[in-house]
Amino acid sequence: MPHVIVKLWPGTSEQQKQKLADGMTKAVMTSLGYGEDSVSVSLEEIASGDWTEKVYTPDIINGPGKLYKRPGYKPF
Repeated sequence: MPHVIVKLWPGTSEQQKQKLADGMTKAVMTSLGYGEDSVSVSLEEIASGDWTEKVYTPDIINGPGKLYKRPGYKPF
């Protein structure tokens, strides 16, 4: 049911990615009351040079009503 998509820069180890996915799964389960079988998590690596075009502009600037935590950085 809930599907969480995390966009991040390349360079994170598989162990770190799994730890993040496990933490996101637990957070969804605790916050929303879903069972583990209902939660899926995907990680999408975006090159730093593409971040503004592929993430910052479409998801942060042009995603009104969807963003619940604004970043503390400005576009590159």
